[in-house]
Amino acid sequence: MSRSILRRRTALLALPAAALLALMPSAASAYPNPGRVTGDIVTHDPSMLRTSSGQYLLYATGGGIASKSSGDRTAFRNGGDAFSSRPGWWRNYSSVPEAWAPDISYHGGKYLMYYSVSKFGSNTSAIGLATSSTGQPGSWTDQGTVYTSNSASDFNAIDPNLFVNDDGKWWLSFGSWWTGIKMIQINPATGKQVSSNTTRYSLASRPTGTKAVEAPFIVKRGGYYYLFASYDTCCAGTSSTYKVKVGRASSVTGPYRDRNGVDLMNNGGTPVLESHGSVIGPGGQSILKDTDGDLIVYHYYDGNDNGTPKLGVNLLNWSSGWPVAY
Repeated sequence: MSRSILRRRTALLALPAAALLALMPSAASAYPNPGRVTGDIVTHDPSMLRTSSGQYLLYATGGGIASKSSGDRTAFRNGGDAFSSRPGWWRNYSSVPEAWAPDISYHGGKYLMYYSVSKFGSNTSAIGLATSSTGQPGSWTDQGTVYTSNSASDFNAIDPNLFVNDDGKWWLSFGSWWTGIKMIQINPATGKQVSSNTTRYSLASRPTGTKAVEAPFIVKRGGYYYLFASYDTCCAGTSSTYKVKVGRASSVTGPYRDRNGVDLMNNGGTPVLESHGSVIGPGGQSILKDTDGDLIVYHYYDGNDNGTPKLGVNLLNWSSGWPVAY
């Protein structure tokens, strides 16, 4: 971490909650630049965890799911593919075939990776699950499909995120465009939907205007559940309009509301990161609880490098009751 970032972090942590709220971004210039990362930082839809040995493992969109690792959270190097061979069922949803937007976590003594298989712009999609005892590239065993959607569905089964609640219940949020972000309950024994609860909950939607909300990620902090999501358009280089917004709820299934009380089911969302300077379209985010605080890990399109998607990492301050990136 650079000295300038450390000074900014120390100053922010000293502020009272009211002052922190006043600092919440109201203009693009108020957003922080990504923290310093080096090496192999081209990435898209990153999900990262820290192993018990202190290694940072990152998986992201790319091929059969791309990997990177770091020993210090600054210098990253490319690794191998998550899968030694790509599961055959992928061809039912993608002719390439490739996978998108992995979500990695560690529960019950094993690593879990939920991921998406789809054709861009289509909701004939599937969420898959793979497991590993080490989390390392090439070690993942595919467990097949978890949830699917098709052209007749009003939702899209991509961009999964697993949340494990304090009561031991598992929940999987997912979704993109159509009618927005959804959630199902997961059986911890199988990693797939609980047979006794087949409800598909709705968490966030944009009923008017663009339908562009996707990539959910849920954490619990200070008694509230916080739903982060990416809004607007990704994957268009410097023309991307992606941004990260958040809402919170007292129940994991919602309703989630933003800082102004607007329901995320009705176009709500408090900004966390938006385009600023050469940092274009930040999104595809995940949250990592690290030794020095919570990190928001995301991609952005580098306006100084022809819109190449790169890794962004910032710390989050929660003292106002809302996440502030710095």
